Amino acid sequence: MSETLAEEKGRSAAQKPLAQTTLMDKDVIECPYHTYKKLREEAPVNKDPVTGFYTVSCYPDVVKALRDTAAFSSNTGKLLTRPEMRAGPAEDHGGYPSVDTLLTVDPPKHKFYRTPVNKVFSGARVDQMAPYIQQLVHELIDGFIRDGKCEFVSQFAWPLPLTIIADQLGVQRSGIADFKQWSDALTLQLNGLATREQGIAASKLILEFQKYFAQVIEEKRARPTDDIISDLVRAPMENGLPMNIPELLSVISQLLVAGNETTASSIAKGILLLIRHPDQMQLVLDDMSLVENLTEEVLRFEAPVKGLFRVATCDTALGGVVIPKDAPVMLLFASANRDEGQFADGETFDVRRKNAASHVAFGMGTHFCLGAMLARKEMNLAFRTILTRMKNLRLAPGHAEPHHEPSIILRGLKELHITFDKG
Repeated sequence: MSETLAEEKGRSAAQKPLAQTTLMDKDVIECPYHTYKKLREEAPVNKDPVTGFYTVSCYPDVVKALRDTAAFSSNTGKLLTRPEMRAGPAEDHGGYPSVDTLLTVDPPKHKFYRTPVNKVFSGARVDQMAPYIQQLVHELIDGFIRDGKCEFVSQFAWPLPLTIIADQLGVQRSGIADFKQWSDALTLQLNGLATREQGIAASKLILEFQKYFAQVIEEKRARPTDDIISDLVRAPMENGLPMNIPELLSVISQLLVAGNETTASSIAKGILLLIRHPDQMQLVLDDMSLVENLTEEVLRFEAPVKGLFRVATCDTALGGVVIPKDAPVMLLFASANRDEGQFADGETFDVRRKNAASHVAFGMGTHFCLGAMLARKEMNLAFRTILTRMKNLRLAPGHAEPHHEPSIILRGLKELHITFDKG
């Protein structure tokens, strides 16, 4: 398979001297894998010359840092936002302040935010949800199967997980168009590339999100139902008191984003990978028992989260480099997942890979993604049903090179135009 233009540019960017190699390069942002390989080979722990943060690119070092919550703190809530955007128009116009919860707090406080939502994402609960998820998958495919074509991201990849997380939160499906806008605004703050103007526009949308869910919170306090928000409003923190509204909004925002953005990205990238690797697609078509391993290999090969940040709490040696206290550290999950020391021939997409599930796409340890089992179930059912119902999958003419949303954190497709035999 020949390289796309983006892959060629990514390869060219990786030819620069190490002192000029930065994750902020636009060609690296679009296709980072050549640069990740360069970093693994030349500087597994490296100080980015543009941002000043340290990158960790090899599997063993990433795993070590993920497990060492004492030396590598998750308290990174303000790290990516620029100083002039920190207060944000949402707060200035009567919105609620941003607070650290779930992803951005360390043990032991972390468990108080996580415990109320654990039961929703348990293996038993997710297994019970399978028929409901399957029905949604069929309904979405029914909407375009007779056309023989679709824009897969907007017509399937994001509506599926977003509808599911809306149902689990206990809010009306009729609002999912707004939820998508709000989720996009929240992720914009994570991409590390937003202009001030984009940040202001996003903050106005986040204010809308806050007003909507603050009202939902009050309704659930008065009339709780069987959903995540009802559980959250009743959950006691370490002081015995319930979470306040800024804390609740923070948790809900993370669930909204994590519940749809990363799963949507992985489903879309999985379909693109199968189209670009027809031999691998045929292997799965010939043996549907490979679907679960396909899911793991998609997560390994194209991690939806390129990496997450930590902050060094003390001078800490990692990979032979001393990282100074208070330094920001980016753990490159997407690079670790292709480390050939862990994954033989790691740059190859292989649906029969024996150890595909040892990827770190969901993190590891205390902050392991609480929605991992739900994401896997959605991906498994989506891939199996798509391959069964949508025959002869291919890229639509004129759309041979899909592009990604610009972000140093996330790796989601902007759109994916595909065609298939009419059903």
